[in-house]
Amino acid sequence: MNKIQNHIKIFTITALCSGTFFSCAQKPLHHSGEAKTVTTTEKIPVNLPWSQRMLLSEMKRFPEAWMLDYNKTPKWSYPTAIVLEGAERLFEQTGNQEYYQYISTFGETMVKEDGTILSYDLSKYNIDMLNCGNVLLYLFQKEKKEKYLKALQTLRSQIDGQPRTSEGGFWHKQIYPNQMWLDGLYMGEPFYAHYTSIFSKGADAEKAYNDIVNQFDLIQKHLLDKKTGLLYHAWDESREQQWADKKTGLSPNFWSRAMGWYGMAMVDVLDYLPQNHPGRTRILAYLKSYCDAVIKVQDQETGLWYQVLDKGGEKGNYLEATGSSMFVYTMKKAVNKKYLPKSYDAYAKKGYNGIIKHLITVDENGMVNLNRCCAVAGLGGNPYRSGTYEYYINEEIRSNDPKGTGPFILASLEFEK
Repeated sequence: MNKIQNHIKIFTITALCSGTFFSCAQKPLHHSGEAKTVTTTEKIPVNLPWSQRMLLSEMKRFPEAWMLDYNKTPKWSYPTAIVLEGAERLFEQTGNQEYYQYISTFGETMVKEDGTILSYDLSKYNIDMLNCGNVLLYLFQKEKKEKYLKALQTLRSQIDGQPRTSEGGFWHKQIYPNQMWLDGLYMGEPFYAHYTSIFSKGADAEKAYNDIVNQFDLIQKHLLDKKTGLLYHAWDESREQQWADKKTGLSPNFWSRAMGWYGMAMVDVLDYLPQNHPGRTRILAYLKSYCDAVIKVQDQETGLWYQVLDKGGEKGNYLEATGSSMFVYTMKKAVNKKYLPKSYDAYAKKGYNGIIKHLITVDENGMVNLNRCCAVAGLGGNPYRSGTYEYYINEEIRSNDPKGTGPFILASLEFEK
């Protein structure tokens, strides 16, 4: 299939944005959404590193951090946390108070004085809700506010009550019984490990770290395709879902962002897992196998990755921004931390350059846009999501999705080291 398709879908990015369409002079995009120009009085300097340019663009597009996922009202949602992790690192690096204020205001808005978190419902046992806890761990260490501690204890209590598979794997949500999704590893484990590193000691900490490593062990056991080294999006232990293979319980496709979440989960959990924990060597082996598999499906021409990873040449498939940003972050961080040999750097660099060349546009005010992001994809639910190839390629595509801009900021920071 010709990668350049005639039909280009354009999705506007929000009412915040106005002005004229800014096109990329590079290779034409296919199956794509491009961003609209944002009219703003202050230009974003083009001589800043990409990490800061993207964060400042996000802060202009979404003046309050809770808006980051195109939310209309304050909402506790995981994509916010990824952009704010970039803001944390940039604040530590630059001392720019504007970055800190962006994080701090989010905490102030989302957590009431009694520790209640706006829009969060513990009884749903939705593992996605844990990821934003990382923002509160950061703010609690900085500001020592009692309300953040209470909120963190509530989130930690979700882990104790989270329903599990027969081998102790976390269900993705209460409404998705018996299911482990790749996404869930990123949503739950870095927070669980980060919290444990701060608040748990002795046998409690050991038990928690063992539990965290077990989640990765179960993913490798049940979701890995031994032939390609890629991992399927999800697994249903009960084999009851329409999307689940009746023999294996697996969903039918390798979705780029699900694999991206899993890679980020591994490199981020290693930040907190003790050096002497026996599970470290296993996670490092999983990480190498994962990166080897990801490299094999990297598009040779652009350095990017397709929405459905192993079906690059099929009709309707497209080079997608969120997964590509996550793969680049995972690999570059793994090289920087010496989890992987230096030889992997070339693949990370090729991917990063591909993002900048083919997926980034900059408007006349210096606003940086990340185009061709899959807005959302999942399995089951209502209306029912089947996990077919057609399903993944037909989900909405938009610009400046935080599930892409956040990993792009984090990847940029790894390259800027």
